[in-house]
Amino acid sequence: MKAVVITTPGGPEVLKLQEVEEPKVKDDDVLIRVEATALNGADTLIRQGKETPPKGVSEYLGLECSGTIEAVGKNVSRWKVGDQVCALISGGGYAEKVAVPSGQILPIPSGVSLKDAASFPEVACTVWSTVFMTSKLSSGETFLIHGGSSGIGTFAIQMAKYLGIKVFVTAGSEEKLKACKELGADVGINYKTEDFVARVKEETGGKGVDVILDNIGGAYFQKNLESLGMDGRLFIIGFMGGVKAEANISFILAKRLTVQGAGLRTRRLEKKGEIVSEVEKNVWPAIEQGKVKPVVYNYFPLSEAGEAHKLMETSTHIGKILLLA
Repeated sequence: MKAVVITTPGGPEVLKLQEVEEPKVKDDDVLIRVEATALNGADTLIRQGKETPPKGVSEYLGLECSGTIEAVGKNVSRWKVGDQVCALISGGGYAEKVAVPSGQILPIPSGVSLKDAASFPEVACTVWSTVFMTSKLSSGETFLIHGGSSGIGTFAIQMAKYLGIKVFVTAGSEEKLKACKELGADVGINYKTEDFVARVKEETGGKGVDVILDNIGGAYFQKNLESLGMDGRLFIIGFMGGVKAEANISFILAKRLTVQGAGLRTRRLEKKGEIVSEVEKNVWPAIEQGKVKPVVYNYFPLSEAGEAHKLMETSTHIGKILLLA
């Protein structure tokens, strides 16, 4: 089969489509012929050599995919050859075929094309496991999403609105804020021209928000503590603004705050299976009702993975960028 290979750590130009060995299918796996895969921030970090894949996972990039099942392991009962599915994977999506543990497979939601379904597994599992399963964000609460126009952000806005939550977002341009509002965001804050702490306080009557989903990290840590209300929850999923912070942690005690962080990729198979199951139960109905839609900015063939990475690194896109196998 063909897969996108990192020839040497570096810029987008190091990604090359090459002939490689097909993946081996274990007893609990299914083999998917890939229709599409989506770009994620971790892909660019691995390409640059700043991050390494967990031991034992595919050496190829790609954390989610959609496609058609081509083979099933002997222990697999739910899925069969010919089923159209999408999947949360630990690697290997930038290829024509990928082997996936059967517990990480999802059916294609009705009303969504096979290729666009590749935009959902990673964002749905990330947002549902962090904000809803762990931070217990619920109807009537307030929610601040940093990077509202990202793949994570565009999904989180729609899911939160579906569940009756007031949504605040930060983004770096009026165009991105407009897109967020069209998806349902209630309050848009341009972080380049506004102080988001002051705006959050103003919009909440000084109380602050209940939950923050943050991919910035160090640069926003103190501001996030100030933006949360009593019993607020901060969930950190990225470090685009660095890993170090100096903060007044008295806010944590005074407001009974909870600060948490997690990544999907390094979780145990059993936990990933549990998250995928919860996503199918809680998120898939929203998609099938048309309340949560795929937000895809552009499509590239696998052979142009480098061009797709260049686009991602400009940060001009809104939503997801997909590669078609």
